[in-house]
Amino acid sequence: MTRVLVVEDNADLAFGLRNNLEIEGYEVMVAPDGPAGLAAARTTAPDLIVLDLMLPGMDGYRVLRTLREERRTTPVLILTARGEESDKVRGFRLGADDYVTKPFGVLELLARVEALLRRAGAAGGEVNGDHHSFGDVQVDTATRTVTRGGEPVCLAPLEFDLLVALLRRSGAVATRLELLKEVWGYHAAVVSRTVDTHVTVLRRKLESDPAEPRHILTVRKIGYRLQP
Repeated sequence: MTRVLVVEDNADLAFGLRNNLEIEGYEVMVAPDGPAGLAAARTTAPDLIVLDLMLPGMDGYRVLRTLREERRTTPVLILTARGEESDKVRGFRLGADDYVTKPFGVLELLARVEALLRRAGAAGGEVNGDHHSFGDVQVDTATRTVTRGGEPVCLAPLEFDLLVALLRRSGAVATRLELLKEVWGYHAAVVSRTVDTHVTVLRRKLESDPAEPRHILTVRKIGYRLQP
């Protein structure tokens, strides 16, 4: 059974989320604060984490940062009342996979949970064993591993999926809309800078000089392409 960890300090909201997710057939665990959420993520191997930002003990940003620093690639959906674009950008830069602002519709949340899990499942089932390289970066799509100069690079699930989407085009241009549909699975509710923010993170992790990228290139007013 697919396991979802909800890290939320509002007991009523956590109860509602648990009920709705269990109705959909998920096994749900609830943590009431940041330290408990981090501990549960480490010990229970959830398939997805729904993470509030404003948590007692340790805020959601710190929980997320710690998980990614530990190379844990579990998809994370941020759920918060902090709706400023700067908050969303910060979350994505730390490795969040999606962002839902309170108040939210339950059907929308469930759809986003389903989309994240579907994408993670499809990625996990990729068995073509293709190896790709550009510069000093090596990518193995079968094991979802990336190295740069022989050293492992930790990419969040969405970061890896975006990289693969660019690699598959063999240097051809991918528009922002194409990437939103292919990587995120939908586009209507995604913040305008989502693709750009994730590309910035990829450059920081994979380019020798992120300010002057040689491989992950911008095509002005259109999108991006990857130059081997």
